[in-house]
Amino acid sequence: MRRKYLIIGAGVLALAAGGAGVAGAVTGGGEADEGSATGPGADRATAAALQITKGGTANSVERDGEKGATWEVEVTRPDGKTVDVRLDERYQLVVVDGDSEKSDAGEKGDGR
Repeated sequence: MRRKYLIIGAGVLALAAGGAGVAGAVTGGGEADEGSATGPGADRATAAALQITKGGTANSVERDGEKGATWEVEVTRPDGKTVDVRLDERYQLVVVDGDSEKSDAGEKGDGR
């Protein structure tokens, strides 16, 4: 009888730990993973960002709140420059922020 309760208790703890892990992954919780996103929404944001930059490599995708954006995709463009493409909830361009003062100064909504 005691063994039965130990097995049930262990099962409950395992389920609780698994649930916490799923919750952390969905919300992007954890300092090491702060803001990183996966799933269909992140895939759609990546595709939209790569279309905006006309190709390149997506380095990371995050949920974002800066400048009215919902998504931030860091992209290394075909010319080698790295930019942050910020998208709204409809995956439309909010702004492209470059790594230097020169890059992307004329792109939509960059505030310059």
